[in-house]
Amino acid sequence: MLELAGEPKNVSKACKIMGYSRQHFYKIRIDFQTYGAQKLLDKLPGATGPHPNRASDEIEKTIMDYCLIHPTHGCLKVAQQLNLQDIHVSSGGVRGVWQRNKLTSKYQRLMRLEQYHRETNIELSKKHVRLLERFNPEFRERHIQADFTGDLAAMGTFMVGTLNGIGRIYLQTVIDCHCRHAWGRYTLQKFR
Repeated sequence: MLELAGEPKNVSKACKIMGYSRQHFYKIRIDFQTYGAQKLLDKLPGATGPHPNRASDEIEKTIMDYCLIHPTHGCLKVAQQLNLQDIHVSSGGVRGVWQRNKLTSKYQRLMRLEQYHRETNIELSKKHVRLLERFNPEFRERHIQADFTGDLAAMGTFMVGTLNGIGRIYLQTVIDCHCRHAWGRYTLQKFR
């Protein structure tokens, strides 16, 4: 903008092109002439570095440890339970810790528990296993071991529905547990 307005009588044209008022242009030009280009850099408002009211590292570690034990608790319940243990933190503080660690949803906290289980090989409680099986279908199939295609197949028959004059319709399925390729076939059962 300062280069465009270099010639006299080009100030208003430069201001129109750049979308600034003439008053703002003159303020920018004075700052540039006095302090140089560094003065023109935009500065973001707010605290620099971590916010002064941010939870301490010890409290953050306590929140993260608590979320491994109770991953489905909300931020208010976590704050209340920690306050009972004489660790003073607000629900907003808990949510801030979760946001910094990308754990704001229940699903993300459960996936963190599953990853922690895989890395450290801890023993999961029955409650944790039920929660992980509900939220992650891959965890449900963790006990199936098939080393090659055709090693293990799972079969099942399910009733799809009933058609008048035809009878019940069943779906017979076979799934290869190694490659997860599935086959299906419909069969009929006539009314008698």
